[in-house]
Amino acid sequence: MNTPARSRLVELDALRGLALIGVCVLNYHGYLVQEGGSWPPGNFAERVFDPWNGPLSTRFAAVFVTLAGMGVSLLAARAVAAADRQAISDVRWTLVRRGVLLYTCGYFLNWVWSGTILFFYGAYFLAAAVLFTLRWRWLIAIGAGAALAAAAVRWWALDRQSDGHAVTWLLQPPSPDPHSPRELLLDTFVRGTHPLLPWLVFLCMGMVLGRLLPLSRLWRTRLAVTGAVCLALGYVAGTWLPWHLVLRSTRPFDRGVCFVIAAVGSTLLAVAGLGLLFRRTANRAATRLLADAGRTTLTIYVGHILVFNLLVHRLGWVHPAGLGTSLVFAVVYWVVAVAAAHELQRRHATGPLEWAYRRFS
Repeated sequence: MNTPARSRLVELDALRGLALIGVCVLNYHGYLVQEGGSWPPGNFAERVFDPWNGPLSTRFAAVFVTLAGMGVSLLAARAVAAADRQAISDVRWTLVRRGVLLYTCGYFLNWVWSGTILFFYGAYFLAAAVLFTLRWRWLIAIGAGAALAAAAVRWWALDRQSDGHAVTWLLQPPSPDPHSPRELLLDTFVRGTHPLLPWLVFLCMGMVLGRLLPLSRLWRTRLAVTGAVCLALGYVAGTWLPWHLVLRSTRPFDRGVCFVIAAVGSTLLAVAGLGLLFRRTANRAATRLLADAGRTTLTIYVGHILVFNLLVHRLGWVHPAGLGTSLVFAVVYWVVAVAAAHELQRRHATGPLEWAYRRFS
């Protein structure tokens, strides 16, 4: 989940750390709701932090996946520029090993933390191992194709459902959790929390953006304008155009075209705007702390799962309640996690899971 130290950019690390804060906040809120917390959302704040249909839902994860694509491009930059077949092969196998490790670990972690992104992260790296040498035009085409394919699958399923046909096999995993190869593939590509269709669009976008690093002022302006247009277009088209329900839906789990367009827009704005902010404040304490967290995301992500299960399920210290409880829980965890990440960086230059991850890959 991290690029080699020689390729690191503070702005990307800090943005990764900030994105993971958002992921953990929404995760804690969503899981406490599932445990019996206050629902449905009532006031404005609860609607904003709605982990399934709110405006922040999956937005942080989209930034996270885009940053993964940018990291892939940084990792492969020298090999691709030199057209060195052996170096390209080495990068490809590095990505394969990382993908297999995360996919396997994520599969087992899913039993503890249903819907974990680690499982899909492994699939993204396996896809990146095939895609990273392609020209940027092909990457854009493949990303757009993934988004359209996701909408087409959901469109077909809903039309079949309206005609009286059963489509739960495609849209919903069986209970208990699936273990067959077919169910695993369906979760990976179609019906999981972050499936390749349409989430491959963010990985491909990240690989294209990674080739532009470091971003010039002109490129930041272009990305910011494009992001603002996409964000507005996604919501305007989703609200006003008389499209099919799936095409115009901006809810993340409908996999609609308008959702993808809006999420691409918010991600581009984050990369351009927040990336510039972190670049200009690279020597500030807050940015350095976020960058430390961004370099230990695997440890912090797994840690937030373990802490949740310990304090909620084992010790019973945190009880399901409203948004306030979720935010306090997440903030306290993050204060401790960021401090621990800073100390790990100072003492060991990496986190324990990052060390194991790099040793394997």
